[in-house]
Amino acid sequence: MFAKLTRLVAVTALAFGGVAASQAATITISCGSNASDLEFCGKYAQEWGKAHGYEVKLYTPPSSTTDNLALLRQQFAAKSSDVDVIMIDVVWPGVIKDHLIDLKPYSHGAEAQHFPAIVANNTIDGKLLGMPFFTDAGLLFYRKDLLEKYGLKPPQTWDELAADAKTVMAGERKAGVADFQGFVFQGKAYEGLTCDALEWVNSFGGGDIIDKSGNITIDNPKAVAALQTAASWVGTISPEGVLNYGEEDARGVFQNGKALFMRNWPYAWSLSQAADSPIKGKVGVAPLPMGPGGRHAATLGGWQLAVSKYSKHPKAAAELVMYMTSADIQKKRAIGGSYNPTIMSLYKDKDVIAANPFMGQLLDVFTGAVARPATVTGLKYPQVSQDFWDAVHSVLSKSSTAPDALKRLDGQLKQVKRGKW
Repeated sequence: MFAKLTRLVAVTALAFGGVAASQAATITISCGSNASDLEFCGKYAQEWGKAHGYEVKLYTPPSSTTDNLALLRQQFAAKSSDVDVIMIDVVWPGVIKDHLIDLKPYSHGAEAQHFPAIVANNTIDGKLLGMPFFTDAGLLFYRKDLLEKYGLKPPQTWDELAADAKTVMAGERKAGVADFQGFVFQGKAYEGLTCDALEWVNSFGGGDIIDKSGNITIDNPKAVAALQTAASWVGTISPEGVLNYGEEDARGVFQNGKALFMRNWPYAWSLSQAADSPIKGKVGVAPLPMGPGGRHAATLGGWQLAVSKYSKHPKAAAELVMYMTSADIQKKRAIGGSYNPTIMSLYKDKDVIAANPFMGQLLDVFTGAVARPATVTGLKYPQVSQDFWDAVHSVLSKSSTAPDALKRLDGQLKQVKRGKW
């Protein structure tokens, strides 16, 4: 049924205890879609499979979180058992809660080691629907060698970022790097733009789209100012093509040495420091800049591991989840792939900090990140987010003004709400 949509890649076919791999039960796990996801998830799932006599397969989801969720919902509607262990976004538990099993019978209290806010996010109606796998928050990556070359420091405000970007762009282009850019980010119309734009709006003091009481707050002057500022970047310090950039598109430009600043998630750090990276040793990481009100904002991201209600092997799948989210595996993933642990004690681990200095320095960014309004809107969050990113994209692309786009968005969200969320 999902032959064209589901991509299953065999990780291993192993014999254990004399049982041929072809006869062993198969557990399929979703590990994400970029190279680091596959390397620092698949091999540990393989270890578990070898030790416990299961054939482990990888499911590679679409790279777009929006497409990923849409495909999952199709699979759930068909009660497909194709994927046992699912990697779910921090904003999904309330959206897909009816299709996941309760992990509490298998956790033996292990959730107490993780950030309480993330555990609470994953707990719906008293059921633990996902174990925290790694957490995320938006960060500013910068070329420290180029800032030093031009006598600049990491920007504290968005205005400083724009001014510094123009200075370095002019200098680098004059030096012969014709396509050098000042700032790359996630500007495509998808969930990534919701994350970026929430950071802009919140840093300007424009709120969180919808407040914790369920009130729609996005149509306000500070939010307008934030989007007008972001729109001014496109075609000046950012390429027009940024309107089609996801995380990996932005990273590709930055890692190839063609941009001064990049907004991205922590995973980009280890890739920027890889042996074959053109910018190895030249990258710094800082909090995202402040808005006029003097506040930093970073959208809370991160992923959880959950077990599909339609899995044919729920107990084994749950045991794999507990292994993959353990302190030992989270430490290995932090060191090898710069995935932010969800276990607080690892932020004091000398090996983790040696591999990722920013994790200790920017701990406040991760613990104080701004949540998207998924909890308060529940099943309606995907529509809320799509309406928001569409409005923002229309402003960035200059097809709408910020005041008009936010006024229209306010009306759309009221229609989605229709009384209560």
